[in-house]
Amino acid sequence: MALKLVIITAAQKGANRSALDWAIKSELPHGGWCPLGGLKDDDGSVLPYKLKETPTENVLESVEFNVRDSDATVVFTLAPKAAGAAQKAVSYAKKQKKPVIHLHRGILGVSEKFVAFLDKYYARRLHLTGSLEADEAGISAWITAELEKAKVILERRPD
Repeated sequence: MALKLVIITAAQKGANRSALDWAIKSELPHGGWCPLGGLKDDDGSVLPYKLKETPTENVLESVEFNVRDSDATVVFTLAPKAAGAAQKAVSYAKKQKKPVIHLHRGILGVSEKFVAFLDKYYARRLHLTGSLEADEAGISAWITAELEKAKVILERRPD
């Protein structure tokens, strides 16, 4: 079965960029909102993502817009408790009555739970977010690995 997802997220280093890079590698469409000025990397180079900038530099504004513009939100963290913008994504999703799941490294079968969540809510415009690499070193590699496992599960299904 071909993946029928649009990945929605911002461009902060960590969960967001790993989701965007995975989408590009998997040839999935992507989009979303990033804070004003967020389309440039630390060295000033323009990032290769198809994102729109919010009117302000407030990260939480982009989180709220991405929740709003998605069918569902998946929050990835290494720790069992989400913090910062990752926790705000959970709060915004609940406030907007959108499906949300928090997946962390302590959960068994993360990729299977991810696929079950997609199936349950028939999410196609999926907001992927979570921790920053600076706050949880290794989050990017872990998310990429879990998304790859989920992709294998989904691609094995008949159309």
